[in-house]
Amino acid sequence: MRITRTAAGRSRRVAVLATTGLTASALLLSGCSSDDSDESSDANGKITLTVADFGQFGYKEAGLFAKYHELHPNITVKEDTTADEKVYYPKLLQQLNSGSGLADVQGLEVGRIKELVDTKADQFADLSEVVDADEFVSWKEKQATTADGKVIGAGTDIGPMSLCYNTELFEKAGLPTDREKVAARISGGWEDYLELGEEFRKKAPAGTYFMDSASAMYNAVVSSHAKQYYDENGKAIYKDSPSVRQGWNLAAEAADKKLTQGLAQFSDPWNAALRKGTMATVVCPAWMAGQISVNAGAANKGKWDITTAPGATAANWGGSFLGVPKTGKHVDEAAKLVKWLTAPEQQAAVFKAIGSFPSNKGAYELPAVKKATLPYFNDAPIGRIYADEAESIPETILGPKDAAIKDTISTQINNMEQRGTEPDDAWEAAVKSIDKVIG
Repeated sequence: MRITRTAAGRSRRVAVLATTGLTASALLLSGCSSDDSDESSDANGKITLTVADFGQFGYKEAGLFAKYHELHPNITVKEDTTADEKVYYPKLLQQLNSGSGLADVQGLEVGRIKELVDTKADQFADLSEVVDADEFVSWKEKQATTADGKVIGAGTDIGPMSLCYNTELFEKAGLPTDREKVAARISGGWEDYLELGEEFRKKAPAGTYFMDSASAMYNAVVSSHAKQYYDENGKAIYKDSPSVRQGWNLAAEAADKKLTQGLAQFSDPWNAALRKGTMATVVCPAWMAGQISVNAGAANKGKWDITTAPGATAANWGGSFLGVPKTGKHVDEAAKLVKWLTAPEQQAAVFKAIGSFPSNKGAYELPAVKKATLPYFNDAPIGRIYADEAESIPETILGPKDAAIKDTISTQINNMEQRGTEPDDAWEAAVKSIDKVIG
């Protein structure tokens, strides 16, 4: 998932420093050579690098591809973006299986990374000589690393959790609007959050709801746990997982108490509800702020704020990587581009442009991150909120079908909300579907 500030012109000197030391190490990448790159250049020695991604990685919004061209006049970067990652990923698998149609750089979603590490690592260049894992939050690069130390992806963003809330609706329902007071009301955890929702419902304006969807809350709850759908041995444990059970029960309670509008996130009805201002809270991994500001629009600027997540429990939802397929014609150059895009200065620029929070720790001390506020969200100090949480997020145990399991459970929670499906029936349907997928 991804989503939406401006790369104000950083000096040429800073950007050049971010790329130093690459020439020798990039040539060590498996399956690549400088000769391959030369042969694929045009008559003038100019090349085009393609970057395939999904949602919003923020590079266009931050002006980074244009800036890279300024630094490297012989290189033009073109982006091929697929709006929905669920459409993007099957296509990527087809291209990997056929060995054709791949971009020079491919975006990789965290929910898919374990499957790619386990089954497709030999089709990606090893970035371990290019990307310094120590520069990133401790758990990020581990997610893209094979058992023998090969790194198939450089970390882009992460999704530390917060809560976005509509201050106008809170005020009308008689709830506090100050972010510190809201944080205090939900300091006990997600149960406190639901209690606040019941209080909201008593005085809420007609046609409004406390949350957008119970499935979103479910994902936030599960994301705060290290063990989710798989155990350390790669066994699927979702049926007995305490985090899944907690998230499911809370979601069922929210649906039963009519605290949710029952809208699948990022759907057209969800976008419309943001514009109309009908939902009071949205669980907010860092990248979600961009989604809200874009879809709620200018008319709702200043009506939203951000506070810590219920219980102030560190959690990560989402985040991606950039990988370099070995079949590319410009593997060396693609690796250098990946190194530059994931350096602190560029991750800070993306954060400023669209709110995707950096996984590179060096960005946290840059003013664009450290002092960052969001005018749309009542100048919420998001740099401090997210940086404080990022380092304490638990290292999640990933499995090959994490995304499929999560999506299936979310669909059944939507059925509880929208169709009134009984929780036991919804769970049985989820298990049946998941078992078909994971065998």
